[in-house]
This record gives sequence, structure tokens and C-alpha cells, in this order.
Amino acid sequence: MSRSDYREFALAALFVAASALTHFLDVTPVVTFLVAAAAIALLARLVGGATEQLGGRVGASAAGVVQSGLGNLPELFISLFALREGLVGVVQAALVGSIVANGVLVLGLAFLVGGLRNGTQTFDSPHGRMIATLAALAAAILSMPTLAHTFHTPAAPHGRTLSLICAGVLIVLFFVTLPSFLESRGDSGGEPPRWSLLVTVVVLGTAAVAAAVVSDWFVTALTPATEAMHMSQGFAGLVIVAIAGNAVENVVGVQLAARNRPDFAISVIVNSALQVALLLTPVLVFVSLAFATPLTLVFTPLLAIALLMGAAITALIVYDGESTWEEGAILVGLYVVIAASFWWGA
Repeated sequence: MSRSDYREFALAALFVAASALTHFLDVTPVVTFLVAAAAIALLARLVGGATEQLGGRVGASAAGVVQSGLGNLPELFISLFALREGLVGVVQAALVGSIVANGVLVLGLAFLVGGLRNGTQTFDSPHGRMIATLAALAAAILSMPTLAHTFHTPAAPHGRTLSLICAGVLIVLFFVTLPSFLESRGDSGGEPPRWSLLVTVVVLGTAAVAAAVVSDWFVTALTPATEAMHMSQGFAGLVIVAIAGNAVENVVGVQLAARNRPDFAISVIVNSALQVALLLTPVLVFVSLAFATPLTLVFTPLLAIALLMGAAITALIVYDGESTWEEGAILVGLYVVIAASFWWGA
């Protein structure tokens, strides 16, 4: 390990400690928010470095799956806390927002930065097509209870049962497709690992857990600001909570694309969205049965439309196995429009 590695560890620990102090000493929400945001960014950088070290040992695809799972810990903690408080609408918006933010915004930023720095980038086309197909399928399954409810079909009164069926199918699909994501695929250009495997695993686990805790403080500090700006719960969940919870993927995916490692970047970014859709969301549906207000997949119509639209455009762009900065700009523009449409409510 180099001196710069130790400096990054120390700086991240310092900001996590500062974030804890601002949170527990009831410092003004703005200061708490800024310190927590800086801590999350530094932790994301650590996770990115550890993920690249892991990728040099097990391959980009397997490392991407591991990193995405660790990176999604903030969504899990935030969702459980919100469900305990009965904020089902916020959780629904945050889950859909997490899928859309990764599959549209972060992927668009990665294509944009990677294309501007390296020109047209290519990635494993069959793997990309499988990802695109699975993302579109997951969006369709997640949206089905909403469509049944919106169009007043005979299934409309059975939203909870239909949600449980959809959740069960999604979990099965996750484990059926997991082996293909764990296969090591060519991704040249990475440096040989300089960290030991033990150090890599410890850094990944510690940084991911710390990011989850700090993300919770970050969202808590945002609440007074959203109320002061009369921001809707839909926008807060879809945009603010989702982006805060996905800070790790935001930084890591763009960094990897800028370093001309498109296969690894897509693995990290899209795997995160797929894990939210195929595993985190359905697991929360079942876990929420223990709470007073269970979570269902009956979203507001606008949430379902945003989910389907984002999956369709992303699949169309990813399907050919190459990316350009223009395609990245298209995805970022789509996300801006989706986010703006939720400012006044879902």
C-alpha cells in the first residue's frame, strides 16, 4: 500500500468522525449535510479503489456484483427506517429512483465522461444485451401491479398478493441469472492488484457499512431543507435519497469509464440497478410484512412510467455494445426531465 492510500484512509475516517459529531451534537442541518456529503464521497473513493483491487483478482464482473451489493447498503438501511415510520411512499420513490438514477443518470454520466476522454467505447455485447433484456424485464414486472391498479383490472383489489407474486419471481430471476454475472469477462487496462486480498475485503466492508450509516445522517439532515423548500416526498425519495444512497456507484462508475474500463463501469453501475430491482425491492416487500404498513409494488402511475421509460431507453442504448458521449448526454437529459416532473409530487 502506498502513502496516498493511507492518506485517503485517514481523510475518510476524519470526515466520518466529523459527520458523527455534527449529527449527534445537533449542528445546523446545512453543515451536517455538507460534512456527510463529503464523507460519502471519500468513502465512495475508497470503495472504488478497493473494487479495482478486487477486480484485478476475480475479474470485473464478479467484482462489480460484490461492489454493487455493498454499495446498495444505504438503500437497505434508509428503506427499513422509513418503513418503520410508515413512509411507504418515500420508500417506493427511493427504490424506483435508485433504479432510474443508476440505469439512466449514472450510466449517462459514465458514457458522457468516458466518451469525451476516450472516444467511442466498446464493451461485451452479448453481456450488454443480457443486461438490457433483464433490466427491461425487471421494470415490466415491477410495474405490473401499478398497471393492474391504474386500469382497474380484476387484479386491482389484490395489489398486495400480486406484489408478493412479483417479488417472488424477481428473487428467483436474481439467483438464476447470478452465475452469468459472476463469470469473469475480458476487461483489459486494469493495474495489477497492489493490496492483499484481506486488506481489500476489509476496506470494502468497512467503507460500505460506514457509507450506509453516514447516508442515513445525510438524509436526516435533508428533511428540514426539503420542508423549507416545500419539496414533495416523491421528489425527495426519487432524487435526493436515491442519489445519496448511490453515491458509491456514482463516483466509481464514472471513474472507471474515464479510465477506459467500460465493461467494469457498466458491471458496477447496471448491476447496482439490477440488484435493487431483482433483490432489494422484493426482499423489502416480504420484510415489510412485519411492519404496520406493508410495502407493495402498487406505485403511483408516474413512478411506473418513469421506470418503464428509463429501462426502455437504457436497453436501446446498451444493446449495440458500444457507447458515445452523445448517448451519455441523451441519458442525462432524460433523467433531468424525469426528476423535474416529480418536483411537485408523484
